[in-house]
Amino acid sequence: MRGGSGNESDKAMFGKILVEYSQQVDFESIMIADSALYSANNLILIKDLKWISRVLLSIKKAKDLVKEVESEDLKDVSGSQGYRYSESKVTYGGIEQRWMIVESEERKRADLKKIINRLEKEAEKTGKEINKIVNLEFEQSSLALTKIREIQSKLKYHQLIEIETSSQTNKKGQEIWTVTCGLEENKEIVDASKNSAGRFILATNILSETELASTEILVAYKKQQSCERGFRFLKDPLFFADSLFVKNPERIETMMMLMGLSLLVYTIGQREIRNNLQAGKSSVKNQVNKLTERPTLRWIFQCFQGIHCFKLEGLERISNLSEERYQILGFLPVACQRYYLVN
Repeated sequence: MRGGSGNESDKAMFGKILVEYSQQVDFESIMIADSALYSANNLILIKDLKWISRVLLSIKKAKDLVKEVESEDLKDVSGSQGYRYSESKVTYGGIEQRWMIVESEERKRADLKKIINRLEKEAEKTGKEINKIVNLEFEQSSLALTKIREIQSKLKYHQLIEIETSSQTNKKGQEIWTVTCGLEENKEIVDASKNSAGRFILATNILSETELASTEILVAYKKQQSCERGFRFLKDPLFFADSLFVKNPERIETMMMLMGLSLLVYTIGQREIRNNLQAGKSSVKNQVNKLTERPTLRWIFQCFQGIHCFKLEGLERISNLSEERYQILGFLPVACQRYYLVN
């Protein structure tokens, strides 16, 4: 674990942190990171490590690629339903790598809805602006065209068509100019946006498909979410971590270390109960009363709320230990079993 200043830039530090971390591990590993890692400088820093990272779509090469790949060129990702992909060899930051263009079916539907909403909003807003301009009078035709160009420069999905200026003499005998135009969707841009909807790019410097298959890139990257959920667990209000005030960096790092160890113990316990459920081909009910083989340890803890040990007429008794709870107890790590039986 490493504590860093809140003013540190993720992009500037991620490469250095991975190099430091790699010097402390003695096993073959693949570093997995989000797009904050993906910069030319970081890729050079970690050139001797194996990594998978999400690619920034602000990079021109990436932006063009997600638009250019046709839907019929995408293949299904085996083992990951709702995902399709295409792969390309790319050199970026002087590092040869594989880029996996991934399309998520669920995300595509969401992105297409957003595009349609943006189209409607842009058309409505631009229509109002055009109505204002056509009712204005200009001293010169160039002034009218300047206003039109201002509107055009703001458009992303539409374009102005049939732009015409005309002159006439007003009541004061002065020559005035008016402008008219139409509005239509920019089909090329709209089609490209719809085609790239739901897509993102994963990159790796592991060039051999024998060592890391294309489908394994996505599976490995998605596993990062379990780490994210773990640290979200640490930020839970129930732990009151955000309400603690410590004076110096050393105490902050001490608190981080304790929370990190807590997460480690929690994760090991959760992993063991899931493995036990899988080995026993069993399941437990989750929060919505559905059977699952992958409960969170936090939910298991909640299941055991309200169980009490007490003495009645000299005999120790346990209340509220139902058959379902007793079954769950059998799948818990031994240390947890002892804790619940003793406490």
